[in-house]
Amino acid sequence: MGLDKACLNSHSEEMSENKPSELLSRIQHLEKEVADREADLQRYRSEIGQLNSRLEGLIEKLHQELRLAHQIQKHLVPTEFPNLQGFEFSSKFLPSTISGGDYFDIFEHDDKLRFGLVVSSASGHAMSALLLSVLLKLTGQMEARQGAQPNRILSSICKDILLESVEGDQAEIFYSMMDRRSFTLQYSLVGNISVLYQKARTRDVEVLSTGNSSLSPDFDEVVAMGSLQMNPKDRLVIVTQGITSAQNLEGEEFGVERLIPLLGNEPKQGVHELRNAIFHAVEQHRSGQELQRDQTVIVVEVKERVIKLAGQPE
Repeated sequence: MGLDKACLNSHSEEMSENKPSELLSRIQHLEKEVADREADLQRYRSEIGQLNSRLEGLIEKLHQELRLAHQIQKHLVPTEFPNLQGFEFSSKFLPSTISGGDYFDIFEHDDKLRFGLVVSSASGHAMSALLLSVLLKLTGQMEARQGAQPNRILSSICKDILLESVEGDQAEIFYSMMDRRSFTLQYSLVGNISVLYQKARTRDVEVLSTGNSSLSPDFDEVVAMGSLQMNPKDRLVIVTQGITSAQNLEGEEFGVERLIPLLGNEPKQGVHELRNAIFHAVEQHRSGQELQRDQTVIVVEVKERVIKLAGQPE
């Protein structure tokens, strides 16, 4: 018994002597792990700082490119229309820095008694650039200037755009051709551009549509065409989606239903007054919020004093 007790005491003393050494070793090991982790954190902080700098540079470059695209688009949108006897035009374009882009143009055909009107709106600056390049090519093509039917022209536009569009792209296009001999308007519409036709005699307002959805990568519809006969003082009001989709503080869109009363509120107002009234109403509706999309309004009116000469040579 005495011997066993002595052995136990000796073992206990040995453990007591080893414990501080093991504890010290453990502490040193933990200190090394902390130092290693701190070194990792420093390296990560340095890498994150470098990535942030690169990201800020890329963002600034993107902003510069968007500003450049915005300026190019702004300069390409026409400020003057050709002098087309028998019609009065009024237009206004407000660009958005968030999502572009709208484009419109009015151009004469080789047959001077015909002219074309195109209005487009795209989901973003990239799609806008693609759409714009196709439209600019269109206005230089002889087929358009020789008076091909709008659905053929628009089908050609859609085909060209679909070759380059990607998932998420979306575009709206209105293309029309007016024959000034008979004041017949032929038109095709793809997407959510709102086109309102007001008859001067009754003040009734009709929303024109050809039933086609927006242009996107999976678009496979046959582009339809509509036609109408315009009379003295009749009007067309064309607005892009930036107008109808403008939201108030509660998230409610302006919509087409708020446009219709504006056309009938003051029968004697001119095309410029009507255009300004539309923008004023939309501005009040969105309560100063930033423009989410480009906004375009075009008002076209048939002049009474000239339409009486329809069919006569100029």
